This record gives sequence, structure tokens and C-alpha cells, in this order.
Amino acid sequence: MKIKLLGAAGGEVTGSCYLVRTEKSAILIDCGMFQGGRDSEAKNLLPEGAKPDQVQAVLLTHGHLDHTGRVPLLIKHGFRGQIFSTIQTLQLAQIILQDSARLQEADAERQNRKHWEPGQPLMEPLYSPEHVEFMKELNQEVPFGEPIRITEDITARWIEAGHMLGSGSIELTVLEDGRKKVIAFSGDLGPLTMPLLRPFEHFHHADLVFMESTYGDRIHKSYDETVEEFERIVKEVSETGGKVLIPTFAIGRAQQLIYHMAEFYNTGRVKPFPVYLDSPMAIRATDVYRNHQDLLDEEFHMLKQKGAFPVDENYFITSESGESSKALNEVKGPCMILAGAGMCNGGRILHHLRHNLKDPNTHVVIVGFQSQGSLGRKLVEKAETVRIFGEEIPVKAKVHTLNGFSAHAGQNDLLEWFSHLAPSKPKVALVHGEDGPRVILSELIEKKFGIKPLLPEIGDLIEI
Repeated sequence: MKIKLLGAAGGEVTGSCYLVRTEKSAILIDCGMFQGGRDSEAKNLLPEGAKPDQVQAVLLTHGHLDHTGRVPLLIKHGFRGQIFSTIQTLQLAQIILQDSARLQEADAERQNRKHWEPGQPLMEPLYSPEHVEFMKELNQEVPFGEPIRITEDITARWIEAGHMLGSGSIELTVLEDGRKKVIAFSGDLGPLTMPLLRPFEHFHHADLVFMESTYGDRIHKSYDETVEEFERIVKEVSETGGKVLIPTFAIGRAQQLIYHMAEFYNTGRVKPFPVYLDSPMAIRATDVYRNHQDLLDEEFHMLKQKGAFPVDENYFITSESGESSKALNEVKGPCMILAGAGMCNGGRILHHLRHNLKDPNTHVVIVGFQSQGSLGRKLVEKAETVRIFGEEIPVKAKVHTLNGFSAHAGQNDLLEWFSHLAPSKPKVALVHGEDGPRVILSELIEKKFGIKPLLPEIGDLIEI
């Protein structure tokens, strides 16, 4: 069996994709899009060596674009195998990918209108909405905890990863020449303290582990401290006016923040002011959360019993259209605007930042990972000016970075997850992390468990 890394390796955080080949099978674990700037986005091609008509199945850990974004591209080029995922992953992935397809079509149309010359080929989007829609025809829903036959020689089992609704870690069991080998893919792991979602579960044996390392170099500030800091910001805005702009990942982070605002208002800790959910994608995703409350944690159900249903529209105002989004620029504070994209690399947050970064009464709250080259990363690094829509904008707003809200496990949680696998002494490959974090996590794993992890590059082949 050979596993080729086709993304999220070599210091790259996005583009997760693994090609697993056995004597009888060829499957993909995730097939994500590269994000974070033009250099990264230029890698958004068919995964090298993964011929769509020869891949029998795609197994998805969760719905985020950096894990699902090239699946419709496979379909466009002839993939007709099965797509295995939880039902929540399919529903959320479809929301994300339909949005991605529409943005690609709009961008291609704009580029062709501005730059096309006779004799040149027209620019095409990677895929279209119909390729996303066809995912439903190929999808095979999987439950948590039950082994599922994928191909003649591969079975798979999903367990809770605690990263987003429906997210899972995947355990592959491969039978070759009468020998059984087990490979564990962590997928993206959530912190144990994050509200709404149930905590991640554990595997206990593997021959090879692919483990995320996004925050392998840091222990997140305690969740309670993060909530307290968020509450201080919200209280200040409530009392003094101004706007809170939050570049928000539409699925997971938006619902998490609404949860806390509902809690603040319900307990009287903050005087209520308008919270605008300025993201059609986040609005649709909130409906999915509302329809799958069985996967939410005890704290959610306790808050609901107190009369504060955190995904109830009593706690936020939806902004569906582009016109309503632009109208928010005229709204006076205090108010909060949750808008995508989470790394400020597109979406509605850009025009909110353009209009409000020069105002010292604006608070920009960064609540998630910001990749190298992204506008969000520049704000985190306290750039004095940033370029938005070709215009240099001075940054006079207060920029807060609340890493404790991250949907990725911190160093301690990553080590805790791996500790249940360590006694089986597996080979370990650290992926989905910049070089600094994964080197530090590698050193800790070697020191703590006596296992020296691999730090693979994109294109590397691991044989087992």
C-alpha cells in the first residue's frame, strides 16, 4: 500500500488530499482546495496521479473548502465513484462549494470581460454549480462508529473529530496478502473546550497516523479567558458605540459566536445591540445546525432549556442580499457584523473593512487561523496599511486576535488525542501545519512518546 500526499504538507496548511493505493483499490481521503493567496490558489488542479475515472471513492473528513474544494473538479473530469461522508458533512460542503462555484464563475466572467483578447481561450472556473449538485448523487452517508466497506480490500470507520458539525477522524483498515494494516487520519481536530460540538473521540491502534499540526506550537489561551476577553470587547462597544467586525468562517465559527452573544444577552451580562449575520452561507449553515441538534453538546441543550436557543433568529439579524450587506455601511453603532470570508481573502467582509478600518472606534476581532499572505494575517501582524480593492487603507481600528476561539486543537489537545494511539507505536506523519508548528509538535511527540514523526512534503509517497 502506498499513500501519496497531494496537499496540506511541506508547510502548507490547505489543500488536504491523500491518494491511497493498494493492489486492488485507489481512493482519496479528502480532496481540498488550496487557499491563502495566488501562489496557493495556483495549485488548484486535479490531484496529481489521481485519475478521476480510476479513483473508486472519496472519503471526506468534514465539509470545509480546504478538505472538499476539489471534489467537484474530480466530478467535472469524470469521477463517478462514491463519496463517503456524514450527512452533515455533505450538507455543509454543498453550501460551501455552491458558494465557491458561484464566486469562480463570477471571477471568470469578470476576467474575460476585462482581459480577454481575440485568439485567446476564455478563462473557465474550476467547476460549476451543477458539479457540486451532482455530489448528492454520488454520496454514501456514513454513521459515526460503524465500519463501512469502501472497496474489496478497504473498510473505514469515522469517529467524532469535534471540529465542525459532522466532522470526523477516519480509520482505514486495509487487508493485503492476508495482512491487516490500519491507517488513522485525524482530519482537523477541534479543541476539547469548544462549545456547541461534542469533543473529539479516540482511536487506540494504528500502523500509520496522519495527524494535523495547525497549532502544534501553541497552547490556546483557556476558553473561559477567551470568552471573557470577547465579552470585554462587546461590553465596550455596547457602552461606547462603534462597530465590531468579525471575519467569520461561515460554518462553525459564526454559530459559535452567536451562541456566546445569546448567552451574554440572556444572562444580562451585556446590554443588547444588533448582531448582523451578513453571510448567506452562514445563514444556511445555521439551518443545518438547527436541524441536527442531536450532535450538539450538553452546554447547548442546557442553554436552550434556559430559554436562550442560541441559533434562534431572536439573537441575530440576517443579511441575505448584496444590497442589504452594503446598507450595513450606513448603520450606526453599536452593532456587530459577522461576515465572510474568515481569512479576509474575499467575500463581504472586504467592503466592511474598507469602510471601517480607518475608524478608531471600529473593533476587528480575528477568531480563526489566518494563512500566510492573507489580508487577515496582515491585520494580525499589525500592518499599518492594507490594500483592499486596489486602495491603500490605513488601519486605525483596534485589531484583536482571539486564538482561543479556534476550531483547531491546540498543542495540549493534539498530544492528548495522540496519546491514545502512542502505545501501538505507529509511524506518524505530521501534516496540515506550517513548518514551525509541526517541527515543535514533532519534537514534543519524540520526547514524550519516543516516536520521531515524519514531516512529509507535497508529492511524497509513504509505503506501508
